[in-house]
Amino acid sequence: MSESNAARMRVGVTIFATDRAMHPADLAREAEDRGFHSLYVPEHTHIPLSRRTPPPTGDAVLAEEYKRTLDPWVALGAAAAVTSRIRLGTGIALVAQHDAITLAKQIATLDHLSNGRLALGIGYGWNEDEMESHGVDPRRRRARVREVMLAMQALWSNEVASFHGEWVHFEPSWQWPKPVQQPRPPVLIGGAPGPKLIEHVAEYADGWIPIGGAGVREALAALREAFETRGRDPSKIHIVPMGVVPSREKLDYYESIGVTEAVLRLPSASRDAVLPVLDDYAAFVPRG
Repeated sequence: MSESNAARMRVGVTIFATDRAMHPADLAREAEDRGFHSLYVPEHTHIPLSRRTPPPTGDAVLAEEYKRTLDPWVALGAAAAVTSRIRLGTGIALVAQHDAITLAKQIATLDHLSNGRLALGIGYGWNEDEMESHGVDPRRRRARVREVMLAMQALWSNEVASFHGEWVHFEPSWQWPKPVQQPRPPVLIGGAPGPKLIEHVAEYADGWIPIGGAGVREALAALREAFETRGRDPSKIHIVPMGVVPSREKLDYYESIGVTEAVLRLPSASRDAVLPVLDDYAAFVPRG
């Protein structure tokens, strides 16, 4: 993901990888054969029965696939083993719900074994019941995500790393492997645009996963300004809308405003149900 926004918009796919859906290794192989740039999978460690937190989709009942998601690191590792080109990503990973040292090792190992094909989409989380099971205060989840990311980046980019934060502490330490992609695999933060998200993307990430298409053009100006303020090249920002239901008009619009990659939504279903949709979506993959 080192190309600037001048490059042609790429097209990937995402699926709720579950124990009932098409195997992620099979899907990765089929998507790579059709020329898709990427495959993303989401993360939920568990879903508490409490429904204090309403579904993010606005539905009255939480969809079944939320309860059955595969571990994304294991699923992407299986996909990496049978592919050689397709980029493999999380869309999104709930990094605040993990031990930073262990997660840094998992991510670096996956990037190492896939020869630098990992894209790390992260989010602050929406399910307060879920995050509280991990000891995460929902009111402070953004700060905790930031700290976990900074701690992991210290381990990824330094021969000897130490970190002393509010939640993460470790003395000078070695940790290998290092990610192939340095100083980190590309980090994409998901969420609605706002001052805090824009600040975080500019500080410790490489791009943004917008929610829907509304407001993207306007937010891009603020994001580019934030990059320039930090001395970073705004042409390197990656804008990656996730879970897109595609049309030619929608994808043309995304490309016209500077979106770098559109990730199309596949059904969380069996191989027989997924492959016809994948074939239809292949028409949107840029050629040549």
